[in-house]
Amino acid sequence: MLPTFLAFLLELLLLCGAALSQYSSDQCSWRGSGLMHETHMQDVEQVYLRCSQGALEWLYPTGAIIINLRPNTASPAARRLSVCIKPSRDSQGANIYLDRAGELRLLLREQDQALGRVHCFGIQEGALFIEAIPHRDISRRITAFQYELVNERLRPDQDSLSAPCQPCSDQELLLAACASDFVARGSILGMEEEVEQTSLTVTLSRLYRQKSQVFVSGGGRARRWTGRVRMPPQCGVRPGEGEYLFTGTVRFGEAWLGCAPHYKDFLKVYTDAVEQGSNPCHIETN
Repeated sequence: MLPTFLAFLLELLLLCGAALSQYSSDQCSWRGSGLMHETHMQDVEQVYLRCSQGALEWLYPTGAIIINLRPNTASPAARRLSVCIKPSRDSQGANIYLDRAGELRLLLREQDQALGRVHCFGIQEGALFIEAIPHRDISRRITAFQYELVNERLRPDQDSLSAPCQPCSDQELLLAACASDFVARGSILGMEEEVEQTSLTVTLSRLYRQKSQVFVSGGGRARRWTGRVRMPPQCGVRPGEGEYLFTGTVRFGEAWLGCAPHYKDFLKVYTDAVEQGSNPCHIETN
């Protein structure tokens, strides 16, 4: 009996230590423990985050917390931002709501978080209200997600992810080549069908721009890059069809395909724009 009691006491001390030590907050991310609320489980803690991206990790959820996302800008453009959250696949222990003036709207149930899908909402729609689900054993439950603030027009939720690689107009193509998170010239080595998306393995002969190092250099004199690009399954790009101009957005460390014309088609559009003086930026085509 004594060894069992000592083991229980040791586990309790470890949990209490986690409650006191695993609490941190900066302007971008928050990490805390629900055990700190155990004696007053009805408390609702207010958390303020002011960065364009970050993460939350709530160990042993009890009670509730409100996450207020307040970007460090006073410009009118801030009102047109969207918040996208991507739950960890092992996130559990709480439901996630939108709280606007005390009215709650369910955003993610506990069981939905295991899918790891991105969900987005307008920043004006309210704060995130995260309410713990009562469980007899909370020692293995952690609610966790990443978040990003994005331009409302580019938010990559499950509905809009079906649209980015639809055919782009000439003007959209030129703007994509100037303003996308990544712009590259290259070929498709292979493709893999996944649930609700397709993953492309690409090799690049020219990397104009990238965010978050989603493409890596193979080194050597040839200076070729490789990487993976995700897209909805209905997009028309295929391996073995020559070179493309790949453009798109980077969300949560993953590259999502936007406009992706054959490079020869882009070259014609760009050359015509240069002759007319209507190209929005310079692209090296040599």
